[in-house]
Amino acid sequence: MRAITIREYGGPDVLEWTEVSDPEIGPGEVLIDVAASALNRADVIQRKGFYNPPPGASPYPGLECSGTIIAKADDVTDWNIGDEVCALLAGGGYAEKVAVPAGQVLPVPKGVDLVTAASLPEIACTVWSNIGMIAKLQAGETFLIHGGAGGIGTHAIQLGKALGATVAVTAGSDERLRRCAELGADITVNYRTQDFVAEVKQADVILDNMGAAYLARNVDVLAVHGRLMVIGMQGGTKAELDLGKLLVKKAMVMGTALRSRPIEEKAEIVRSVVANVWPLVESGEIKPVVQDVLPMAGANEAHRQLDEGRVFGKLLLRR
Repeated sequence: MRAITIREYGGPDVLEWTEVSDPEIGPGEVLIDVAASALNRADVIQRKGFYNPPPGASPYPGLECSGTIIAKADDVTDWNIGDEVCALLAGGGYAEKVAVPAGQVLPVPKGVDLVTAASLPEIACTVWSNIGMIAKLQAGETFLIHGGAGGIGTHAIQLGKALGATVAVTAGSDERLRRCAELGADITVNYRTQDFVAEVKQADVILDNMGAAYLARNVDVLAVHGRLMVIGMQGGTKAELDLGKLLVKKAMVMGTALRSRPIEEKAEIVRSVVANVWPLVESGEIKPVVQDVLPMAGANEAHRQLDEGRVFGKLLLRR
């Protein structure tokens, strides 16, 4: 088969569409003939050499895909050959075929085409596992999303509104904030010209991709019993934490990662997403936000666009 390989760590041009060995399925796995994959920030970090796949995972980029099951292990009973699915991956989505544990496979939501379905598994599992399963966002609470214009952010806006929250977002331009408002954001903050603490005032749940750079201000804006979910470190890894403020607010700061979780935990998240998020997608309350679909062989151009901050929502790579 062919897959996107990383020739050496560096810029988008290190990505190459190359002949590689076919994946082999093990117990509990299915083999998917890939229709499409999607870009995630983690793919860029892997390309630069700072986010290696977990042990045993495919070395090729791509944390999600959609496609058709073409083989399965004897012990897999929930899926059949010929099923059209999407899947949460630890790697390998930028390829013609990928092997994946059956527990990380999801049905394509009704009303979503097979290619577009590739945009959903990683963001849906990331957002729901944080704000639905851990932070337990409630109707009437205020939900602050940093990076509202990205794939995670555009999905989180819609999920927050579906759960009945007041949604606040940060983004780097007024145009991107306007589009966030169209998705349902109630409070929009241009992080280049505004202070989110002053604009939001109080947040019950924060979904943060910045890490160190925003830690102090995130704690400042947390409400009593607030929950800060750190899912990225674009603003660095080390910062000072005022434990006094955290104790007074009886608040929680938690860092989470999806890719490195055990298979059993990922399967639990996938089941919860299918039960709680897929109905919202099928009803139209949550819509996939896809900026463009590019050829998988041209993944370097897609990465260039993501590097340059030109993407709103998701970019897909189609076979």
